Amino acid sequence: MKRIGLVVHPRRELDRALASVHAWAAAAGVAVVQVRMPGIDRVVADEGDAATCDVIVAMGGDGTTLAALHAGARVGKPVLGIACGSLGALTATSADHVDEALAAFAAGHWERRHLPAITVTAEGAGTFTAINDVVVLRNGASQITVSIDVDGDRVVGFAGDGIVIATPLGSSAYTLAAGGPVLAPRADAIALTPLAPHGGTAPPLVVARGSETVLTVEPGYYGARVEIDGHVADLPAKTLTLGWRRDYALLVSFEGAEPFFAGLRRRGILADSPRVRARAAR
Repeated sequence: MKRIGLVVHPRRELDRALASVHAWAAAAGVAVVQVRMPGIDRVVADEGDAATCDVIVAMGGDGTTLAALHAGARVGKPVLGIACGSLGALTATSADHVDEALAAFAAGHWERRHLPAITVTAEGAGTFTAINDVVVLRNGASQITVSIDVDGDRVVGFAGDGIVIATPLGSSAYTLAAGGPVLAPRADAIALTPLAPHGGTAPPLVVARGSETVLTVEPGYYGARVEIDGHVADLPAKTLTLGWRRDYALLVSFEGAEPFFAGLRRRGILADSPRVRARAAR
């Protein structure tokens, strides 16, 4: 390993983790650079190109790791997530174990976790990609109308606040909070969850990756916007065609990593019913 690229949280406390990275790199003769992200003014190292790095180390939480995964995906580089706070779904280790994680990666003792992504092609306006989810939302007080067609067959048209379009990874976030399904990690499928539909019957929908799924959006008086892995943009077009990239990004994992559902249970996102908990306590 010759070079580490850092992607950092803009405000979170990182001093201990940064000191560990720099100390390990100095001892191992490895250069450290910072892969700069839009909107991040924090400077922790000289700027460098992600394409020249052996690994991109994301320091913060899942949001920081998502940003690093997009940067790594563009140049085919793996991402190692370091949790500076609570351990999330994408971080492989905590700030207390940075040197062990770097040593294991340098020795090749790591596992490759390939992450899929959703692609959304906006008619006449290009394609954008999300590892977690794409959300189409109303911009103001008025509702928007969303129609869903799968393989040329109309599923439903509804008026409401919008729709969440999620990968299996993202299905445990906004999708779950909005009453949608959680998809198992190996599911090659996309979850579509209407937000506050007004009347009619518009249940959550799971679509196989090979299906042609088209959304037609009619913005209300105040318009609509999209959120791509949390980044807000104007709605670029009324017709959105969904696609699937099976191995879009590469995340570093280590032996004994916490399973997906175990992580959701640890963080209280999934919880047994009171009756089941009471029975287990007896």
